[in-house]
Amino acid sequence: MNCSESKTIVIAICGASGALYGIRLLKALLERNTHVYLIVSSAGKSVLKHECGYKGEAFEEFLCSKGIHPIPQATLTILDEHDFFTPPASGSFRHDGMVIAPCTMGTLGAIAAGLASNLIQRAADVCLKEKHPLILLPRETPLSTIHLTNMLKVTRAGATIMPPCPSFYTGAQSIDDLVDTVVARALDHLGIEQNLVKPWAQA
Repeated sequence: MNCSESKTIVIAICGASGALYGIRLLKALLERNTHVYLIVSSAGKSVLKHECGYKGEAFEEFLCSKGIHPIPQATLTILDEHDFFTPPASGSFRHDGMVIAPCTMGTLGAIAAGLASNLIQRAADVCLKEKHPLILLPRETPLSTIHLTNMLKVTRAGATIMPPCPSFYTGAQSIDDLVDTVVARALDHLGIEQNLVKPWAQA
Protein backbone atom coordinates (compact mmCIF):
# COMPACT_ATOMS: atom_id res chain seq x y z
CA MET A 1 0.00 0.00 0.00
CA ASN A 2 1.13 3.55 -0.72
CA CYS A 3 1.75 5.25 2.64
CA SER A 4 0.12 8.44 1.30
CA GLU A 5 -3.14 6.63 0.50
CA SER A 6 -5.92 7.74 2.80
CA LYS A 7 -8.03 5.16 4.63
CA THR A 8 -11.30 5.56 6.50
CA ILE A 9 -11.76 3.14 9.40
CA VAL A 10 -14.49 2.65 12.00
CA ILE A 11 -13.28 1.60 15.46
CA ALA A 12 -15.48 0.44 18.33
CA ILE A 13 -14.49 -0.28 21.91
CA CYS A 14 -16.91 -2.46 23.87
CA GLY A 15 -17.13 -3.47 27.51
CA ALA A 16 -14.91 -6.54 27.44
CA SER A 17 -11.58 -6.61 29.21
CA GLY A 18 -8.74 -5.61 26.93
CA ALA A 19 -9.61 -1.99 26.17
CA LEU A 20 -5.91 -1.43 25.57
CA TYR A 21 -6.27 -3.22 22.22
CA GLY A 22 -8.62 -0.48 21.03
CA ILE A 23 -6.38 2.28 22.37
CA ARG A 24 -3.24 0.88 20.75
CA LEU A 25 -5.11 0.42 17.47
CA LEU A 26 -6.27 4.04 17.60
CA LYS A 27 -2.69 5.18 18.20
CA ALA A 28 -1.44 3.20 15.21
CA LEU A 29 -4.17 4.52 12.91
CA LEU A 30 -3.83 8.16 13.94
CA GLU A 31 -0.11 8.01 13.20
CA ARG A 32 -1.06 7.32 9.58
CA ASN A 33 -3.06 9.05 6.87
CA THR A 34 -6.30 7.70 8.29
CA HIS A 35 -9.77 9.06 9.01
CA VAL A 36 -11.09 7.30 12.11
CA TYR A 37 -14.67 7.14 13.32
CA LEU A 38 -14.66 6.02 16.96
CA ILE A 39 -17.57 4.56 18.93
CA VAL A 40 -17.10 3.72 22.60
CA SER A 41 -19.95 2.00 24.42
CA SER A 42 -20.90 3.05 27.96
CA ALA A 43 -19.58 -0.30 29.20
CA GLY A 44 -16.42 0.31 27.18
CA LYS A 45 -15.89 3.60 29.02
CA SER A 46 -16.29 1.77 32.33
CA VAL A 47 -13.61 -0.73 31.34
CA LEU A 48 -11.34 2.11 30.18
CA LYS A 49 -11.72 3.68 33.62
CA HIS A 50 -10.82 0.40 35.32
CA GLU A 51 -8.01 -0.72 33.02
CA CYS A 52 -6.57 2.40 31.38
CA GLY A 53 -7.06 5.27 33.82
CA TYR A 54 -9.85 7.05 31.95
CA LYS A 55 -11.50 9.54 34.33
CA GLY A 56 -14.43 10.69 32.22
CA GLU A 57 -12.62 13.64 30.65
CA ALA A 58 -13.04 14.57 27.00
CA PHE A 59 -11.89 11.54 25.05
CA GLU A 60 -9.41 13.53 22.97
CA GLU A 61 -7.81 14.69 26.24
CA PHE A 62 -7.62 11.10 27.47
CA LEU A 63 -5.98 9.95 24.24
CA CYS A 64 -3.48 12.78 24.51
CA SER A 65 -2.56 11.57 28.00
CA LYS A 66 -1.84 8.18 26.42
CA GLY A 67 0.59 9.73 23.97
CA ILE A 68 -1.84 9.67 21.05
CA HIS A 69 -1.39 12.74 18.88
CA PRO A 70 -2.94 12.53 15.40
CA ILE A 71 -0.65 13.57 12.58
CA PRO A 72 -1.96 16.45 10.41
CA GLN A 73 -3.20 14.01 7.75
CA ALA A 74 -5.27 12.02 10.27
CA THR A 75 -8.68 12.86 11.66
CA LEU A 76 -10.68 11.49 14.57
CA THR A 77 -14.47 11.73 14.81
CA ILE A 78 -16.00 10.47 18.05
CA LEU A 79 -19.59 9.23 17.80
CA ASP A 80 -22.23 8.54 20.43
CA GLU A 81 -23.25 4.88 20.62
CA HIS A 82 -26.94 5.87 20.45
CA ASP A 83 -26.67 8.27 17.50
CA PHE A 84 -27.94 6.51 14.39
CA PHE A 85 -27.75 9.71 12.32
CA THR A 86 -24.04 9.28 11.65
CA PRO A 87 -22.14 8.04 8.57
CA PRO A 88 -21.29 4.49 9.82
CA ALA A 89 -25.02 3.79 10.29
CA SER A 90 -25.67 4.19 6.56
CA GLY A 91 -25.00 1.72 3.80
CA SER A 92 -24.13 4.63 1.51
CA PHE A 93 -21.10 5.53 3.67
CA ARG A 94 -17.94 4.28 1.98
CA HIS A 95 -15.12 3.20 4.25
CA ASP A 96 -12.30 0.68 4.38
CA GLY A 97 -13.37 -1.46 7.32
CA MET A 98 -14.44 -1.69 10.93
CA VAL A 99 -12.71 -3.19 13.96
CA ILE A 100 -14.39 -3.92 17.30
CA ALA A 101 -11.57 -4.11 19.81
CA PRO A 102 -12.37 -5.60 22.20
CA CYS A 103 -15.67 -7.23 21.31
CA THR A 104 -18.01 -8.50 24.02
CA MET A 105 -19.94 -11.73 23.63
CA GLY A 106 -23.13 -9.65 23.83
CA THR A 107 -22.07 -7.54 20.85
CA LEU A 108 -20.99 -10.65 18.97
CA GLY A 109 -24.36 -12.28 19.67
CA ALA A 110 -26.25 -9.20 18.50
CA ILE A 111 -24.27 -9.04 15.26
CA ALA A 112 -24.80 -12.76 14.69
CA ALA A 113 -28.56 -12.28 15.17
CA GLY A 114 -28.73 -9.23 12.90
CA LEU A 115 -29.73 -6.93 15.76
CA ALA A 116 -28.85 -3.24 15.86
CA SER A 117 -29.81 -1.72 19.20
CA ASN A 118 -26.86 0.69 19.21
CA LEU A 119 -24.52 2.31 16.69
CA ILE A 120 -21.78 -0.31 17.14
CA GLN A 121 -24.14 -3.12 16.23
CA ARG A 122 -25.69 -1.13 13.38
CA ALA A 123 -22.30 -0.19 11.91
CA ALA A 124 -21.23 -3.84 12.07
CA ASP A 125 -24.47 -4.93 10.41
CA VAL A 126 -23.86 -2.38 7.65
CA CYS A 127 -20.35 -3.79 7.13
CA LEU A 128 -21.75 -7.26 6.57
CA LYS A 129 -24.49 -6.21 4.18
CA GLU A 130 -22.21 -3.87 2.23
CA LYS A 131 -19.31 -6.34 2.34
CA HIS A 132 -16.85 -4.05 4.07
CA PRO A 133 -14.13 -5.72 6.18
CA LEU A 134 -15.38 -6.37 9.73
CA ILE A 135 -12.85 -7.55 12.29
CA LEU A 136 -13.94 -8.66 15.74
CA LEU A 137 -11.54 -9.15 18.66
CA PRO A 138 -13.63 -11.26 21.06
CA ARG A 139 -12.35 -11.28 24.63
CA GLU A 140 -13.71 -14.25 26.56
CA THR A 141 -12.44 -17.58 27.89
CA PRO A 142 -13.44 -20.33 27.98
CA LEU A 143 -15.84 -20.21 25.05
CA SER A 144 -19.28 -21.76 25.25
CA THR A 145 -21.05 -23.52 22.39
CA ILE A 146 -23.17 -20.37 21.98
CA HIS A 147 -20.06 -18.20 21.63
CA LEU A 148 -18.53 -20.56 19.08
CA THR A 149 -21.78 -20.80 17.13
CA ASN A 150 -22.06 -17.01 16.97
CA MET A 151 -18.46 -16.75 15.78
CA LEU A 152 -19.17 -19.24 13.02
CA LYS A 153 -22.32 -17.34 12.00
CA VAL A 154 -20.58 -13.99 11.66
CA THR A 155 -17.62 -15.60 9.89
CA ARG A 156 -19.97 -17.13 7.34
CA ALA A 157 -21.57 -13.69 6.94
CA GLY A 158 -18.21 -12.18 6.04
CA ALA A 159 -16.62 -11.06 9.32
CA THR A 160 -13.13 -11.95 10.52
CA ILE A 161 -12.83 -13.35 14.03
CA MET A 162 -9.45 -12.37 15.44
CA PRO A 163 -9.09 -13.45 19.07
CA PRO A 164 -6.55 -11.11 20.68
CA CYS A 165 -3.90 -13.75 21.29
CA PRO A 166 -0.50 -12.02 21.51
CA SER A 167 2.52 -13.48 19.73
CA PHE A 168 5.52 -14.25 21.96
CA TYR A 169 8.07 -15.09 19.26
CA THR A 170 8.62 -11.40 18.47
CA GLY A 171 10.75 -10.79 21.56
CA ALA A 172 8.20 -8.47 23.17
CA GLN A 173 9.53 -6.61 26.19
CA SER A 174 6.32 -5.05 27.51
CA ILE A 175 2.55 -5.39 27.60
CA ASP A 176 2.32 -2.73 24.88
CA ASP A 177 4.65 -4.81 22.70
CA LEU A 178 2.42 -7.87 23.15
CA VAL A 179 -0.73 -5.88 22.43
CA ASP A 180 0.92 -4.49 19.28
CA THR A 181 1.36 -8.00 17.88
CA VAL A 182 -2.44 -8.23 17.77
CA VAL A 183 -2.88 -4.67 16.50
CA ALA A 184 -0.41 -5.43 13.70
CA ARG A 185 -2.55 -8.35 12.53
CA ALA A 186 -5.65 -6.15 12.50
CA LEU A 187 -3.82 -3.54 10.41
CA ASP A 188 -2.64 -6.25 8.02
CA HIS A 189 -6.22 -7.40 7.48
CA LEU A 190 -7.32 -3.80 6.86
CA GLY A 191 -4.66 -3.47 4.18
CA ILE A 192 -2.81 -0.79 6.16
CA GLU A 193 0.96 -0.82 6.11
CA GLN A 194 2.40 -1.28 9.60
CA ASN A 195 5.83 -1.42 11.20
CA LEU A 196 4.78 -2.67 14.63
CA VAL A 197 5.79 -6.26 13.92
CA LYS A 198 8.08 -7.49 11.17
CA PRO A 199 6.76 -10.18 8.82
CA TRP A 200 7.88 -13.67 9.80
CA ALA A 201 10.51 -13.80 7.07
CA GLN A 202 12.08 -10.65 8.51
CA ALA A 203 11.67 -11.44 12.19
